Amino acid sequence: MTIRNLNYLFKPDTIALICGGGDSETIIVRNLMNGGFSGPIMPVDPKRGALAGALAYRDIASLPLAPSLAIITRPLQEAPALIQQLGERGTRAAVLISDARGMPQAERETLFQAILDAAKPYVLRVLGPGSQGFNVPLSQLNVSLSRQSLLPGQIAFVTESGTIAQTAVDIGNHYGFGFSHLIHLGDRLDVDLADILDYLAGDYRTRAILLYLENIRDARKFMSAARHAARLKPIIVLKPRRYPAEPNDAVYDAAFRRAGILRVEDSDELLQMVEVLKAAKLVNSDRLAILGNSSSMSLLATDTLYHFGGRLAQLSEATQQGLEKLIEPNATPNPVDLGDQASVNAYQQALDLLLTDPGVDGVLVIKTPNALSDTTAVADVMIQRLPDPRCSVIASFPGPKTGEEARKRLLERQIPTYETASGAVRAFMRIVQYKRNQSLLMETPPSLPEDFTADVATARALITRALNSGRRHLNEYEATQLLSAYCIPVAETLLADSPAEAAKAAARLNQPVALKIMSPDIGAKSQIGGVVRYLTNPDVVEQVATNMLTQLHTVAPAAKFDGFVLQPIIPRDGAYEIRLEIRSGERFGPVVCFGQGGTEAEIIDDMAYGLPPLNMHLAREIMAQTRIYQRLRYSLLRRADLNALALTLIKVSQMVIDLNELIELDINPLRVNAEGVVALDARVRIAPKASAHLLAIRPYPKELEETISPNSERELLLRPVLPEDEPSLQALVSRASPEDLRLRFFQPIRELSHQMAAALTQIDYHREMALVAVGPGLPGKAEIYGIVNLSADPDNERAEYSIIVDRMMMRLGLGNLLMRRIIDYARTRGIGEIYGEVLQENKPMLQLNRALGFAIHSDPDDPSVKHVILKLH
Repeated sequence: MTIRNLNYLFKPDTIALICGGGDSETIIVRNLMNGGFSGPIMPVDPKRGALAGALAYRDIASLPLAPSLAIITRPLQEAPALIQQLGERGTRAAVLISDARGMPQAERETLFQAILDAAKPYVLRVLGPGSQGFNVPLSQLNVSLSRQSLLPGQIAFVTESGTIAQTAVDIGNHYGFGFSHLIHLGDRLDVDLADILDYLAGDYRTRAILLYLENIRDARKFMSAARHAARLKPIIVLKPRRYPAEPNDAVYDAAFRRAGILRVEDSDELLQMVEVLKAAKLVNSDRLAILGNSSSMSLLATDTLYHFGGRLAQLSEATQQGLEKLIEPNATPNPVDLGDQASVNAYQQALDLLLTDPGVDGVLVIKTPNALSDTTAVADVMIQRLPDPRCSVIASFPGPKTGEEARKRLLERQIPTYETASGAVRAFMRIVQYKRNQSLLMETPPSLPEDFTADVATARALITRALNSGRRHLNEYEATQLLSAYCIPVAETLLADSPAEAAKAAARLNQPVALKIMSPDIGAKSQIGGVVRYLTNPDVVEQVATNMLTQLHTVAPAAKFDGFVLQPIIPRDGAYEIRLEIRSGERFGPVVCFGQGGTEAEIIDDMAYGLPPLNMHLAREIMAQTRIYQRLRYSLLRRADLNALALTLIKVSQMVIDLNELIELDINPLRVNAEGVVALDARVRIAPKASAHLLAIRPYPKELEETISPNSERELLLRPVLPEDEPSLQALVSRASPEDLRLRFFQPIRELSHQMAAALTQIDYHREMALVAVGPGLPGKAEIYGIVNLSADPDNERAEYSIIVDRMMMRLGLGNLLMRRIIDYARTRGIGEIYGEVLQENKPMLQLNRALGFAIHSDPDDPSVKHVILKLH
């Protein structure tokens, strides 16, 4: 379930209150009445004749009307029977106020399942248990235990904590901050965070969504709902960093970035960021200009900027020349220190210069109190420049009293304003972070620098052989074979069964080598002398190998000997050592990690996480989270092939998708220089499929690929769309005639914008599908001849289709083939019906609809439009 029947929860016309004899139902009834709910309120209480003036009924069967929503305050053990009775009466939503605190785990699980079983036949949605209710001020619906009223607004707040909800109400009322919804989820037995996100994404009264959460249970469902909602409106999340212990908090960070969500650190910042994000459209990067009358404040602001990874803007020569008369000689151009006696006119001139500098993404204006300039006058200067600002403006006006009026004026005009400079800088960097996260959702990735086809059969055979022999790790030689199967360059690796064979292998390599003994029973081989490097001739190799074998039998007599591995010593020659890993992200499934490698990698602790699947843009974003990336990117003397690194991340990500048995992979070191990458060592841990975790983001469904032949002379590949396809899709639209485009888009268009193309190519395979017919070549370079898209509602009941086909392919039946394939896919997904809108004059499309069995109906409000519907089940 997702949003099915949630309208009965948040927009009921009748409410029943199943009372337990406590104070909570009295509070709820009064809140409903005082909130202005206009429908019947029907308490069910056999011990009381009325509740807060509302007539009470003996039992559910006695209710004169079927309640849309039921609020249950009785002990939780009674909930299954009550829900069944309510379902039989026609109720479609319920809030369980009582919680399961103190209940033994086994009893709790049994009771929760009984509640779900009782609700399922009636599709009755359950909020809670342990929910303190919700408040929808715009609908005059206050179903909560709060004794405070809630101001109406455009911000939804969804929380897993009742105390955080109460705090938000208090803060909101104090600052005049209104909400469209305030929802306490409770134990999330049925209605969970993903359901609420899907519901709020479609609520036109909600402009932004605030979240307080402590854990995520269904990662794939959450990521699908969050990515969808974040494309439509800002989502800001507050989550404790050390709860729960698993998964690693860095995994949550990676998930939030991938979903386009902004994460903040405290409840004050959570509410403040809603207003701050209004300036987001004016920020393109992290280049900040600092303008103030206190060098100390400016230096503190600069420290905060660097701490959050921002940059001081490099001002243009024209800007610097204009500022010369306003600042001290030999002063740094940024921060711009106007001196503690700065006048309003100085602020005005400097601000005009900074706002027009193309190298500035944001301006922080700091105004500390002094006797020569009016603080409010400086605020007015900023307000006068609001109508058409080129970049974001943020203010810091310190002083509880002296800066109060200025801050008030600026906030009234929606200029982000803070008492401290560090708070203002942090707000600016939150905007930068938000814009970066949004770009992950919408930016078009480049095509891969090279095509690679993984030898999945070889990889699976390696893993199967190891599992069948009872092993949970691949040995060094098998690990290099696995990397080679995914086209990851590895150092040449030779296998030897004995010291004499090792000497022969060293002779073939004819250069200094590293020798390693292989045993599945020894983890740290270096601790028993099982790894020796820089061996220069075969005789030495044989002697060292003999000593290794003797040491193995001495230290671990029962240990199995699997042979020796030899690799040539590859000179570092200025190469960087990188570490790539696959780790468990617990409920988020496997995650890909990138960071600085080498023997001190654990101590340096410079790692970034990302969720597979990846493309070039996402891979580079993971790399950019690390400190080593700055050296890789900007060093002129030690250049690194960043495309080769990103491609290697993609190959590792593909391993995760293809190989369910792959639990951990650690490539360390992966050397990279200007010529490319080479893996010197890798460790691989495996397990049977049953223990593998589900990916948090549904990967590319390769099983839908097929070769099609529109005619005898040409073969095309029919496959799901990829984000890299955007340029080719735009080219398809550019080849279409203006009339074809008008029939498809219902209006004249000249080209497909990035926003429209991204919506068609950067899809969530969990809830959408688009199939493209393409010619030969890599995605982004291969020509597209047709695309059909299917977008399902959150309940998977109905899906809207759209299609566009190259005119030269229309006569070959490509449109018919695309429609049949997408219909087959919809049947497989269990979608109930496919629908679309077609202009009446689009005769070929209507003819195809009839041939495929669509029912065609006229639009009563617009005779030029036909509604086409195909029932699938």
